[in-house]
Amino acid sequence: MNTRPPLPPFTEETAIQKVRAAENAWNNQDPEAVSLAYTPDTYWRNRDTFVTGRAEVVEFLTQKWARELDYRLIKELWAHTDNRIAVRFVYESHDTAGQWYRSHGNENWEFDENGLMKVRRASINDQKINESDRLFHWTAPGPRPDDHPGLTDLGL
Repeated sequence: MNTRPPLPPFTEETAIQKVRAAENAWNNQDPEAVSLAYTPDTYWRNRDTFVTGRAEVVEFLTQKWARELDYRLIKELWAHTDNRIAVRFVYESHDTAGQWYRSHGNENWEFDENGLMKVRRASINDQKINESDRLFHWTAPGPRPDDHPGLTDLGL
């Protein structure tokens, strides 16, 4: 079995590392690579969609990034326990008609002993924004630069 450090039990420092690694992976928008951070039988609830297993993760993310264009995501640690992490996140994207959105959400994650996520529950709300109101400015796809402000710094 592959491991995905940092491994539980999480400290605040390792939980923050896990959150940033997830953010970076999603910002790279490679569904196959992202799926490897999850157990083979991972279970997700994403809004009103339910996903089971890596193949469904790949299919879900492929469709997501085909409709959510110029996607940029920032995640922030909210809380953690031994093998669970709660995050809040915001991402910006636009649809094929050019309408921009800022999507706000919370995720609850549960990990196995190898550091792979076995459960992901996400609740997300979308807010229409003007392109001029965007706050996330870096080259996409790709990770957020280290010097780009996080959610708290941006007042989100």
